[in-house]
Order: sequence, then C-alpha cells, then structure tokens
Amino acid sequence: MLTSSPATLPPPAETLTVMGAGLVGCLLALYLARHGHTVELFERRPDLRGDVKVEARSINLALSDRGWRALEGVGIAEAVREVAIAMRGRMMHGVDGELTFQPYGRDGQAIYSVSRAGLNRRMLDLVEQQPGIRVQFDQHCQRVDLRRRQLEMRDETTGESRTQPFQRLFGADGAYSAVRGAMQRTDRFNYSQQYLDYGYKELTIAAAPDGSWPIEKHALHIWPRGQYMMIALPNLDGSFNCTLFFPYEGAASFAALQTPAQVRTFFAEHFADALPLMPDLETEFFANPTSSLVTVRCFPWSHADDVLLLGDASHAIVPFYGQGMNSGFEDCAALAELLEEHGADWPRIMRAFETTRKPNTDAMADLAVYNFYEMRDRVADPRFLLQKKIEGKLAAQYPQQWLPLYSQVTFSQLPYAEALANGQAQEQVMQRLMPHIQAEVDYERPEVQALVAAEMARRS
Repeated sequence: MLTSSPATLPPPAETLTVMGAGLVGCLLALYLARHGHTVELFERRPDLRGDVKVEARSINLALSDRGWRALEGVGIAEAVREVAIAMRGRMMHGVDGELTFQPYGRDGQAIYSVSRAGLNRRMLDLVEQQPGIRVQFDQHCQRVDLRRRQLEMRDETTGESRTQPFQRLFGADGAYSAVRGAMQRTDRFNYSQQYLDYGYKELTIAAAPDGSWPIEKHALHIWPRGQYMMIALPNLDGSFNCTLFFPYEGAASFAALQTPAQVRTFFAEHFADALPLMPDLETEFFANPTSSLVTVRCFPWSHADDVLLLGDASHAIVPFYGQGMNSGFEDCAALAELLEEHGADWPRIMRAFETTRKPNTDAMADLAVYNFYEMRDRVADPRFLLQKKIEGKLAAQYPQQWLPLYSQVTFSQLPYAEALANGQAQEQVMQRLMPHIQAEVDYERPEVQALVAAEMARRS
C-alpha cells in the first residue's frame, strides 16, 4: 500500500480565530480557509447587511493595484469590481471654480472608489459562501487572556458573556484593536500613536435629479485650500462621498463653525462650486461625527507564536495616500505566500511576516502624512503642477529609470520602503532640474536635456 511521505503531507488543519469582520478580517478569513483551516470570525458590530444604520465616519476608499492583487489571490476581484468606480486622476477645484485635471498614471491607469460599507457587505457575502468560515456578529471582545489563550466575549444581542478558547488568534480588529490592547500589556511591546491636529467630517454631494453624477464621475475631486481641504469620491448611485479635512481649532476650524448660517457662509466663500450640490450640508455637518486622524505603530506584531496582528491593528495610517485598505489587503496576501512556503511552521511564518512587513508599513505611514501636506498645500501651486508635468516627461523619455513616486506606490508591487527611498532620490533630482525650467517647453531646450541626460546617467 502506497503512503505519502512526510514531505508531501498537507499541513495539519487548525481552527483559527479572526477578530474583526471588516475588510481585512474578511479577506484574511478567505485566505486561511483556502489553506484548509476552519475559521471562527468574530465581529463586534451587527451584520451590516441587515437593517442597521452605518455610522457616517467612514471615508470612501480607493482600491489600487496592491488591493486588487490580494483580492485576485482568493478569486473575488471581479465580484468587487461590481461595486467600484474607476478614478483616472485628480480633479482640482480652484476657489474661482476653475478645474485642473491631473492623470494618476499612464495607459489608462486608475484607482477605484468603493464605499467601505458597500465593499464590506460584498465581502461578507463572499465569506459566507466559503466553506469552513463561521461568522458571528454582535460579539464584543472584552478581554484577551494571552496566557490561557482565552477570549472573554459578550453577546451584544443577548447580553450574555462567555469564555471562548482560541488555538491561534489573528487581530484584524482595527486601529483600536482589543487584541493589540492585550499585547500592549506584555513585556517589551513597543507602541505609539500620533494624531494630526485635523479631524474629518463626511458630507454628501447629491446625485443629479436623473440619477447621474453632477461632476466628473471618473475622478477624485479635491478642493485644496492651504490649511484645509475637501475631497469627493463617486458612489454608484450618482452621489459623491465628500470628506472635509479641517483643523480642530483656529479661525477656520470645526470650533469656529457653530451654527448652520456660519457653515453655509463658509462654504459659499471657499467651496462655492460644491455648495449648490450639497442640499443637506447643514444637517449633515452637525449630525455627522467629527473623527480623528491617527497613525499607529507597534512591534512586535506577534505573541508566543499563536497571536498575530494585521491591518490597522498593527499599522493604522492616515488616509491621504489611499493605501490603508490596500496595505491591509497586502498583509493578507503576504501571509498567504508565507503559508504556501512554510506550511504549518507558524513561528517561522510570524517572524518572517512581521520583520518583512514592518519596514514597509512604517514607510507607508510616512508617505501618507507627506501626501496630506502635498494634497492640502501644493496641488494648487503652479510650480508644483509644472514639476509634475516634467516628471511625466521624464517617465515617458526614460521609462526604465523613472517612475513617479505615486505610481510606484499605487500602480506597482514595489515594497513601500523601496518606493519611499526612490521617491526621495527622485525629489533631489527634481530640485536640481527645476531651477532651469520655468515653463513646460523648457524641458526640450538642449541645455536642459543635457542636464536630464547627466542625471539619468548618474542613476544608471
């Protein structure tokens, strides 16, 4: 009788526990189930697909290449495309209403607008179709006992509490993770959180009366105003989800806008072209919460080879590069690759995962804060816009040597840390070139082309 050798035996299946049925938790559960494991998926909130009100504090998300690749890894990319809208560039709105369009990439490259709640609903449907995954909603994790490998859970529907053992636990429960909270009380756990002096509030540009989009559908709209800004991303129903990023305090701030009249006057002065498209502005401004913007860093991401953090639980970032969800999805794909490589060797998997991902997520956190200041302050600056055009010309002339930083982050699989280092080096090149360029046509001048050729030779 033939028997399999130990080398060809599949790794033993385990029952794995995932805390958090948000976007990263759902994708992680799909990957783990595809590797033969049974998955218990716990979510504190009610089922989003039921008759529940979604809190208006979820910025629309931008799916880019890293996220699509992770979704393709479990075969659900096409199902997600059904709830996504392509955005091919930034549409800047000047105070005077003048529009300026900046393409994101080349050859029709785009990022995709998705509603967080809409995407989460779609992914929950896909999770429930996957054998081996059991989802439980209204499950509040009140305490994680790392030593005993137990969870103290409270059912928010019945009010009953229970002790839930776990074999291996994955914390995908967001920036204020209960799993990470337990790890923070262990010896030599490094943790930091840093808030911007800005909050955000969600508002809405309504669909046109015929259900169409009242402004360009295939763009991420930005109203840059120096010390604050508003953005808008398209929804499937013709509306746009707007987010006002605004200081908490100061002359132009949330603290300064205390009445509906003040809000309307402010928008009439600073967002005049958007105001007529926002019929519920005053109501939404005071009904919707003002939410904070936080960067979370921690290490290690694992504990005793049986607990692991992923997504915002280990590396929450501010939303200004559109990479929070994408980096969380990339976590899941990276973990799956390690499962393929190392089977059931969880100590090796967890060490490799946290040591390789940590430098990249730290780099992405820095990039996200940097892009906030760029979007807020620089996208309306003529010199900045000229520099972007020149960078585009460099990319076209030297495609093997020059890829804009945004494209490295958004339209490639290059590790974030490498993209950041490349971007810093390219910015130094631009600082040397731009004093010689006062208009787009200057790029073709022989002396400028000579400088460009010298810079490219230096990079070879």
